Amino acid sequence: MSIALLYERSENDENGIKLTAQQLGIELAFIPFRKIALSIGKDGFSAKTKGKDYTPAFSDAKVVLNRAQSKNRRLQASYIMEVLGKKAINSSQIEFVCYSKLRTLLNLHKAGIPIPKTVFVPCDATDVMKNGREIHNEKDIADLFEAEIPLSEGIVIKADAGTHGKMIMLSKDRAELEANIKETKPGIINPIGVVAQELIEKWFYDLRIIVHKEAGKEPQCYHTAMARAGFKDFRTNTFLGNLVFHSKLPQSVQDLAVKCGKTLGEGTDAWIFALDAMVDVADKKNADEEFLKQQLDSAAQAWTGVQKVKADETRLTAFEEWNKKLEAAFKTYKATTAYENVNRIIEESVEQNQRALVFHESNSCPEFWENTRLATGLNVAEPLLKSAQSLVDS
Repeated sequence: MSIALLYERSENDENGIKLTAQQLGIELAFIPFRKIALSIGKDGFSAKTKGKDYTPAFSDAKVVLNRAQSKNRRLQASYIMEVLGKKAINSSQIEFVCYSKLRTLLNLHKAGIPIPKTVFVPCDATDVMKNGREIHNEKDIADLFEAEIPLSEGIVIKADAGTHGKMIMLSKDRAELEANIKETKPGIINPIGVVAQELIEKWFYDLRIIVHKEAGKEPQCYHTAMARAGFKDFRTNTFLGNLVFHSKLPQSVQDLAVKCGKTLGEGTDAWIFALDAMVDVADKKNADEEFLKQQLDSAAQAWTGVQKVKADETRLTAFEEWNKKLEAAFKTYKATTAYENVNRIIEESVEQNQRALVFHESNSCPEFWENTRLATGLNVAEPLLKSAQSLVDS
């Protein structure tokens, strides 16, 4: 029996998992899930691409690392593997919960974990009748949102299954609110209805916190989070041009993150999550904003060296050599005075406001090789592989 790595495309994270498995002495089988034909019938089960039969890989695997990037494919993959008698990290139940921001928040709220106030209206912004006539519901939906969240403080409209900041829109007045609701259409990243949240005054950063569990052991929260920072957009997302730093976590935050993991992973022996959290800083700011912006601008200049390596296509053909260049560039970036200053401000802010933390999302298949690993020092491939090995051993 083996551990299989299921993936859509072999990107940096998958190459990092392969490299880490070699270093840990863990043998992996590989399942390129995206272009496999899965066949079920009187002849049994088979899994084949146009050029190769992967049925033995499916048969021999006991545990599957599910790295499909599409949320729909990932949910489907976990369920298929479990029906075939395999264990997946993460399980299909976890994927079902994490697929939806609303389902994630419902589970966290039930466990008493702080979340932003969230309102869900199952009605779509526009209904299309059989005769083609459109019924616009944005005004009624806006009324329902305003009754629960003060518009003067900002209302955030979100796609329920969105990622990388897609379809997250801030409304500061009634016209914006109605326009943003109207923009929210049913689709893969927003299957039904409209989700709204209060705007958290998180200042200029948010946190990505890693929690994981091996079979037979207590769950753990890694002591350092990745902080995504910048003033370019209210969505502090690296895909939107913001920078990454690290932040050591107070024990109270680590304990709360473990509680999140236990809640989302309930009934599962091994799991791993990247939790997204915001600190409701409000007016409790511990640095002059102009000074902070200057430091972020200086850090951004050093960040260009990292970006240049990230864009180097040799990562596809000579991953280990490319990775050394990436690590060197990141080391240079972290050694700058600007990085140290911003890092200090973030850590002091987290310490000062640790009781004002709210969790708003959980990623069951986090990207980690380029940013999380180099900012925090945690190679997520290690707990991922060790969790899988613990299931094999059990």
